[in-house]
Amino acid sequence: MSETAANKRIKSTRSFRVLLLFSALLPLFFLLDLLIGSYYISVPNILKAIFRTENADSQVLMIINQFRIPKAVTAVLSGAALSVAGLQMQTVFRNPLAGPYILGVSSGASLGVALLVLGTGGLLGGSIVSVASSWGIVAAAWIGSGLILLLIIMISSRIKEIMTILILGILISSAISSIVNILQYFSNESMLKSFVVWTMGSLGSVTNIQLAVLLPSVLIGILIAFLSSKFLDAFLLGENYARSMGMNILFARMMVFLSTAILAGSITAFCGPIGFIGIAVPHIARMALQTAKHSLLVPGTILIGALMMLVSDIISQLPGSERTLPVNSVTALLGIPIVIWIIIRNKKSDRL
Repeated sequence: MSETAANKRIKSTRSFRVLLLFSALLPLFFLLDLLIGSYYISVPNILKAIFRTENADSQVLMIINQFRIPKAVTAVLSGAALSVAGLQMQTVFRNPLAGPYILGVSSGASLGVALLVLGTGGLLGGSIVSVASSWGIVAAAWIGSGLILLLIIMISSRIKEIMTILILGILISSAISSIVNILQYFSNESMLKSFVVWTMGSLGSVTNIQLAVLLPSVLIGILIAFLSSKFLDAFLLGENYARSMGMNILFARMMVFLSTAILAGSITAFCGPIGFIGIAVPHIARMALQTAKHSLLVPGTILIGALMMLVSDIISQLPGSERTLPVNSVTALLGIPIVIWIIIRNKKSDRL
């Protein structure tokens, strides 16, 4: 066996062991997330509520099945979805600071929600809070992110330079944010409060019925990401190289953009905009796995993203207190130091 083949085998074995480690940590942190809350429930009672429901206390059963399990599952799905979306954006744009919202998908979702909660609410004199269900907000967010995706795909079919698409995505996102700010300026106090609470991000507002929609949406987005692994590997070497290999660049972009829109749009719709997870986690996955192969990076990013969001949810619940912090604030506090470190490391690499 050649030295190169031996090194590849060693790296592959190491990556597999790291994936096994994160796979083992995930259920432990999931259980810890179920354990933390304003109402103390012991581990045996939690396990009894999950596996032996006929012997469980009715109050414990309701808390675990109706509140804590949906919240923990939402944390896993949101962390995995945002991280995979970030991995794809960083690879396609070859930009270490690209995130799932770089194309304006999150801004489009925010605009849809703002038009429903702020715009329509203002027209109806404030009665929208009582009549707009969470499903209305979800539908508005999906429509907004879908329209932005359609616009990006139309731009992508006409413009070949990927960095130009990146700049246009940032401009579109800024323009949409300006529209949302105008809607906030003219909205009344109750409407503004509802919208601001949504922008803080929340994992606990997703119900079991909503999970039945969120789960398949995230699975579809992740499946597309897995199927796009070879496209992503080719993008790392540049689009000219990918074309020389016979890859259809437009189709590959559409697959990646579609996956990102489904993942980021669905999480934003149900949980609100959650930042920095999509930027930080892909870098952690690359360092932990020490590979550029997306067939390994995608599952690694899924596991690390889910773990990081579970940790964020645990911290946000302020163990020992009945108060809960906005999860968006916690992910920012965890993610910003990583982003700063990435920038400093890249600057040092440029000097060498």
